[in-house]
Formats: sequence, C-alpha cells, structure tokens
Amino acid sequence: MMLRVAGRRILGAASGVGGGEAAPAAAAAVRRGYHERVVDHYNNPRNVGSLDKDDADVGTGIVGAPACGDVMKLQIRVDEGSGRIVDARFKTFGCGSAIASSSVASEWVKGKQMEEVVAIKNTEIAKHLSLPPVKLHCSMLAEDAIKAAVKDYEAKKGKLAKADE
Repeated sequence: MMLRVAGRRILGAASGVGGGEAAPAAAAAVRRGYHERVVDHYNNPRNVGSLDKDDADVGTGIVGAPACGDVMKLQIRVDEGSGRIVDARFKTFGCGSAIASSSVASEWVKGKQMEEVVAIKNTEIAKHLSLPPVKLHCSMLAEDAIKAAVKDYEAKKGKLAKADE
C-alpha cells in the first residue's frame, strides 16, 4: 500500500501535477525505478489466493529469505490423469520484486507438465522482469517455491500410493 501511494506521488510530481522544482528529479527517479513488467505484476498480480492444502492434487511450496524477510507460498493443482498443472495460486509477503516474481511463476507453471516446471530457472524470471542484481533473490525464491510445490505434490502422491498398497 505504501509503495503504491509513494508511486502515485512520484508519478504525480513527474507529470507536473502540483508544479515545482521536484518534477524533473521525480521523472528521473521514475525512469530509474522498477521495470514496467514488475510494476504491472505488482499492481495487477495474477493468481493471488490459496488452494486447499489438504487436497491430494495440490502441492504447496513455502519458502523464505531471512536476510530480507520475503516469504512466498506457491500452490499448484495437478490433473492426475495428464500430470499437467491446471491451476496455481500464490501469496507473498515481501517487496514488489518478490510479488512480481511470484505472479510470473504462477503464470508460467499453468498448463505445463511437472517435468517442465522444475526446469524453470530464476535467471529466466529475473531476465523477464529485468530485475537488478540486488533483487535476484526474489527470482530465486520463486524458483525454490516451484520446486517445493512439486516436491510436496510428489510426496503426497507417494504417501497415497503406500496407503493404497
């Protein structure tokens, strides 16, 4: 919320609203800010929410970065027959880059096979979002969340298979 308010103030100053000497400096700050894809995924995050973690066809990955306090939960719903991910949801507590990375990851995993999604690399997410080096840990969290969700789903399937025997 605070990031959105600050962004609006900067954008308002950059557009000349309110006049004054701050407009050129604010316009330069906007140009040096987040890439438009980060801003888009932050302002309009895709697939926010939760799936029922107790469902047998849902895998949940929860990862965090103690250094910055970002926490990411990514959930996937897998069609048992095809092995394809049919839905994905995320909840992230963190900066705009972490939210954008989660949003992109949730979009990229939908419709793909499990083998395909574990091949998604943080470098691909970072490149897509044009993340600066100081924010690369956000894309690393997204990659880790994908792998953790797949691992959780596979562990559930393993337990169910053993229970059926």
